[in-house]
Amino acid sequence: MSEQGSGKPHYHGHRERLRERLLTRGGDSLSDYEILEFLLFSAKPRGDTKPLAKALLAQFGTLSRVLTAEAEALARVPGMGRASIAALKIVPQAAERLAREEAMSGDVISSWDKLLAYCRLTMAHQPVEQFRLLFLDKRNRLIADEVQQQGTIDHTPVYTREVVKRALELGAAALILVHNHPSGEAEPSAADIAMTEQLVSASEKLGIVIHDHLVIGRAGHASFRALGLL
Repeated sequence: MSEQGSGKPHYHGHRERLRERLLTRGGDSLSDYEILEFLLFSAKPRGDTKPLAKALLAQFGTLSRVLTAEAEALARVPGMGRASIAALKIVPQAAERLAREEAMSGDVISSWDKLLAYCRLTMAHQPVEQFRLLFLDKRNRLIADEVQQQGTIDHTPVYTREVVKRALELGAAALILVHNHPSGEAEPSAADIAMTEQLVSASEKLGIVIHDHLVIGRAGHASFRALGLL
């Protein structure tokens, strides 16, 4: 008997087939719009989520841009209510926590690739500049991960005294500096270089090491140490 003849809505079998494919063949078997469908299932227990999933991709272009879009932008897509927005916005939060746990569970320096993945995930799509500080102990284990300043689309004020003061409060032996460029380009600016030099000079006098300064862009990252700037 067909789904229509059985009285079940047409999307009922589709949802079950998607779940079965995920469990038997893995996530790689799902297209981007099917992943969005999955996420919308909980917010829309009834109805076909495929048209909305495809509308979101048409509006934002890629899955990552859908998941990192501001709630206000998502709300402008017809069919997106508060429950649907929440179902999408929880995904990057879960991903950030997973990446942070993997990157920060031991010696941060020895998990450098995981650290970069965490920084890209948390900062690459931010609409304004953030200046993040990773405070490490003598064994390069994480003491604290803090956003010290948040600025505009192209500038974040960084105060050397506040950075050093916070490092001393936490008993940090080393720092990793991280900030993002919302423009997408990761190349350090002249202001970035000057600010880093000030921080290195002030930190060295107190025996605090700055391991690196990472600049995060949408397309990649830049490392001051790799560029010979540290």
